Amino acid sequence: MSNVLVTGGSGFVGSHVILQLLEAGHNVRTTVRNLSREAEVRATLKANGADPGDRLSFFAADLEKDAGWAEAVAGCDYVQHVASPFPINQPKDEQELIRPAVEGTLRVLRAARDAGVKRVVLTSSFAAIGYGHGERKTPYTEADWTDVNGPAVQAYMKSKTLAERAAWDFVGREGNGLELAVVNPVGIFGPALSNDLSTSIELVRQMMAGKLPGTPDLWFGVIDVRDVASLQLLAMTAPEAAGQRYLAVAGEPASMHQMAVVLHKNLGTKLPRQLPSWLIRTLAIFNPMAREAVPRLGIRGRASNAKAKALGWTPRSNEEALLATANSLKTLGLID
Repeated sequence: MSNVLVTGGSGFVGSHVILQLLEAGHNVRTTVRNLSREAEVRATLKANGADPGDRLSFFAADLEKDAGWAEAVAGCDYVQHVASPFPINQPKDEQELIRPAVEGTLRVLRAARDAGVKRVVLTSSFAAIGYGHGERKTPYTEADWTDVNGPAVQAYMKSKTLAERAAWDFVGREGNGLELAVVNPVGIFGPALSNDLSTSIELVRQMMAGKLPGTPDLWFGVIDVRDVASLQLLAMTAPEAAGQRYLAVAGEPASMHQMAVVLHKNLGTKLPRQLPSWLIRTLAIFNPMAREAVPRLGIRGRASNAKAKALGWTPRSNEEALLATANSLKTLGLID
């Protein structure tokens, strides 16, 4: 058994990572910004089959503050750094996302290095790999990086790219033997464990509720959160994963319309109409959300999962991930 710190344990990905770590027999620590959330997180884990007792402990730590990180990481063998801001709406100041992502990652890495941690697994994103390049025919791989000055690169993409680059630079310059592995998921779907919904899960909820007036020609890679968590654990323990990035993607990208069709065929949800791209471009004249979407219209952003599969990782299909999302929302009472 190892002692593992999971940052952001109350979040969508963090809670699934904790579940799989506990199932694998590890002792888990997790950080939350306020310890008042401990009861809520324990209740969520218990509702999903885990009652870890003293095998799970909580520490208060904030990505934008130094306090608490040394205590949280002391005695840990590994760190799963999952926490990073991901709002539904774009901030007015992009530094609201970039600063905590970059500085928070460096705080975690410094604390891990100083505590003698063996390896940190950073949850990065496809946002750090496949944006700013326009459409291309060949799939993206772990060798690619987002061009933060390119088209359609918003604050979130910049935050993930700059945070990951800062992590690699830190380990290379002053890691003192600290190992780093990085997981880069595409759009994360799969079963929600609580009503604290991620941006991708909220998209499915809106589709199911019939709140989308239509679907623009936007495409997303799809991955089930359970498969992200399993790849995080492989990246933590596989000797060959040290110093490596791994794309977490199930297969071909799916358009918003294709996602809506899966929900409609399997669950009878309302099927929104497809919105022509000329309409989105027209709306962009006065609608900020449409304006943000225009550079991404029709761009599929295919990504390869060959490297992750070489670790022995096998992801679920797009359809299984989407239906697991939908069924969890029904179970939680967040949709009729």
